[in-house]
Amino acid sequence: MAGQGSAGPFGGPRGDLLVSTRVIEHPFFIRKGEGIHCELPISVWEALRGARIRVPTPQGEAVLVVPPATQAGQVFRLRGQGVPRPGDDAPGDLFVTVRVDVPGGLDARSDELVRELERLLPLTARGDLERYRGGTA
Repeated sequence: MAGQGSAGPFGGPRGDLLVSTRVIEHPFFIRKGEGIHCELPISVWEALRGARIRVPTPQGEAVLVVPPATQAGQVFRLRGQGVPRPGDDAPGDLFVTVRVDVPGGLDARSDELVRELERLLPLTARGDLERYRGGTA
């Protein structure tokens, strides 16, 4: 800042004021380009059935509507819930990536219930991989 520093020696003109800043990493939000990103843990039940989840934002919080059958790694965009874009007062967007937390340590009854769900809701999670066996596509 030109002329905003301390006075020069022997009554000389004021010098320039130099300002340095350091931006520290936030423990929850990550800035990527003009957007803010975060990872939100959700339960397997919330992923299966859907949920309304309160999500921290730089300004406070917002409600994220997680639809039924949400997949791990799915990204949701909350428009206007980020921080202002450089050179603009309009708020950017918040991108929320969901991480599905799966319970561990199943007891015998829980294991039985999970097996029953597996019978009721058969999945072919790796069905598309069959075409790559043997190195051909």
